[in-house]
Amino acid sequence: MRRIARERAVDLDAVPGSGAHGRVTESDVARPAAKPLVLREGDVARPASPMRKVIARRLVESKQTVPHFYLEADLDVEALVALREQVNQAGTPETKVSVNDLLLRACALALRAVPEANASWIDNQIVQYDRVDVSVAVSIEEGLLTPVLRGADKLSLGALARATKELVAKARARKLTPEEMTGGTFSLSNLGMFQVDRFAAVINPPESMILAVGAVRDVPVVKAGAVVPGKRCAVTLSCDHRVVDGALGAKWLLALRGLVENPVRILL
Repeated sequence: MRRIARERAVDLDAVPGSGAHGRVTESDVARPAAKPLVLREGDVARPASPMRKVIARRLVESKQTVPHFYLEADLDVEALVALREQVNQAGTPETKVSVNDLLLRACALALRAVPEANASWIDNQIVQYDRVDVSVAVSIEEGLLTPVLRGADKLSLGALARATKELVAKARARKLTPEEMTGGTFSLSNLGMFQVDRFAAVINPPESMILAVGAVRDVPVVKAGAVVPGKRCAVTLSCDHRVVDGALGAKWLLALRGLVENPVRILL
């Protein structure tokens, strides 16, 4: 098949397979080969990097083989933001934490509180994890890396923040090992720093859930019958329906909401 792909100038790694277990067939190769690239004036075609090809293949496989569905929630993060300010005021520049650190810790604790959501569909079996290893989406020039924060539920907030900073720095320096990028049980992707209000992320197999986090927004809210300033953050949970159904996903989101909106529990 690779010989056929070379003869037809088709990147085999970018071709979704329709055969058994995702195998690429000759007809799969024929489809892109039958559509020659047409460039107009000013258009530029550049080869995809090896990393981008791997990302493309995995995303196509995920959307083709994992039955995604989505649950959305708008979280009250006023207390969470206030807690972050208190923690950072009491610490040093080296011990500062971000909203993302607090959300990572909340996700880890929610997975421990709802363990049936901390699972994967592998070889027609549901694999239940006794570990909470959270994959953290990190954007780099060539694409997206997902280093894994091991035992996130067992780390204090400070330890989690330090470990996350180290993983992000290694990702941006292209120094992550394969071990540091595999074996996650859940993913978190945050685009809030880019002022994205809300989005839905693609599941990172074999994980069964990924949480997409939007920006913290200043909005008017009603409290005790009066309209007052408030802070909200939209999150979207993408679920693998083979493992996590609507009720289970909602149960996990409820656990997350309880932690985010009563954030002192994140410190315990």
